[in-house]
Amino acid sequence: MSQTSTERLRDYLAQLPPQSQALLMREFERAIERGQDTVVATFVLEQLRKVVRGTEDEEAQPRTDDPARLLFRPLEPFLIEGNFPPRPGQIHRASLLPVWRWLNRDGAPDQVREFEAALARARETGTSTGLEAATAKFQLAAAAAIFKIATPVPGGDHQRALARVGPADVIEDLVPIGSVLEAHEALDALNARLPGSLRTFSDSQTTSVSAAIDVPALQTLQMLPFVLSLVMQRLTAPWQIIRLAIKMAASDDEFRVAATPYGIAVTMALHDLSCLAASLRSDIRRGQFDYVAEHLKTLHDGVRGLRTELDLRNDSAWGKQLMSIRADTSNALQSEIDSVPGRVRRLLRQRADKDISAGARVDASEVDETAALIDFVAVCRTYASELAINEVTLRTYSDLQHYVEHSTESLVQSLRSVDIKTRAYRQMQVQAAIRFCDVLFGHDYASLMGRAAENALTGERKASRAG
Repeated sequence: MSQTSTERLRDYLAQLPPQSQALLMREFERAIERGQDTVVATFVLEQLRKVVRGTEDEEAQPRTDDPARLLFRPLEPFLIEGNFPPRPGQIHRASLLPVWRWLNRDGAPDQVREFEAALARARETGTSTGLEAATAKFQLAAAAAIFKIATPVPGGDHQRALARVGPADVIEDLVPIGSVLEAHEALDALNARLPGSLRTFSDSQTTSVSAAIDVPALQTLQMLPFVLSLVMQRLTAPWQIIRLAIKMAASDDEFRVAATPYGIAVTMALHDLSCLAASLRSDIRRGQFDYVAEHLKTLHDGVRGLRTELDLRNDSAWGKQLMSIRADTSNALQSEIDSVPGRVRRLLRQRADKDISAGARVDASEVDETAALIDFVAVCRTYASELAINEVTLRTYSDLQHYVEHSTESLVQSLRSVDIKTRAYRQMQVQAAIRFCDVLFGHDYASLMGRAAENALTGERKASRAG
């Protein structure tokens, strides 16, 4: 886009109502997640976020001078984007703009002006003295304004007042936003006390973490999910947050765990696994396998961890959710696994010379995709048992090995007496077969078949010249 058209786009976006801007932002985020028109969606989303943060002049200022950014800084660890529903301990990033505009307009306009004046003084003097205190004061004022509008008043039109803030998603985020702003000092202190990384959430570590979070301001029902979210971000395996719930309940029985406030940790772990399973299914449908192995491992470990460390009933809410995750993942994986042998046969099928046209070619991109799918089946073997795909994975992998091995040998032999008109196509088939051998049998076997193909071609040329 030229500068002129970019300016026109930004002017148009700036004229939209706040609710329309939030809706449009969310739709472009969803389009990017689906892989649809990512270049256009990313560009428009970038311009929309610039409009949300302020004018071009404001953009030129250091981002630490952005009053909304300073206000909402404690929320950063908990913000999510995209179309997945938030779990406890998460807040839509798109909710911040409507809340900021409401604070500016109705919620706490005097406090906003006071805070902006403090920022202006800091810019003029070139020092941040007093800015931290002004930010903390403003955060508490914003939290008080949020709690005030979120609390119904007898005789008042509560729903109409809330509608001035934003749509339903924003209203759902109001109290969580206020709670985090109110407890920002306790959260900062917790952040400083937590280890940078928790590779294995052992008994000693759960003990130290439980001591760190034993702060009255962090133990409320509203704040506990955010506290657990901070801990989960430190865990190499986030599902292990359930160990904290088990420790607090002094039992692995799901009903005893659920009876404690820390039962929310299990709900959060299940939610994250469910979202991961949905992402995995989406990647598979789009033929994107770059992160499939990583996602499969995380999903496998999480499902196994919940099944072995918690005493779950099949008919309980948690038990049913875990079974649903396994079933949905199994169905998605099985459907894709079942399609792989057919794709391999279509590429390696040895047709008669008369059925091969002079310009016939093997699609290189299809070979790449099929090789990735074979590797996908191989990865699935590692996690097949826990994800209920053991039988189909083992059968398919065995069939692939048998078919590719025999097809490669047959194709290599065909090079010894290949017709000159079909030689290029046969060679492409052999190259595809060797590529598949590399995935199924390893590099040494693939190299061996590559040398056999070269020898077959050399022998065919010698025989042709002799004739």
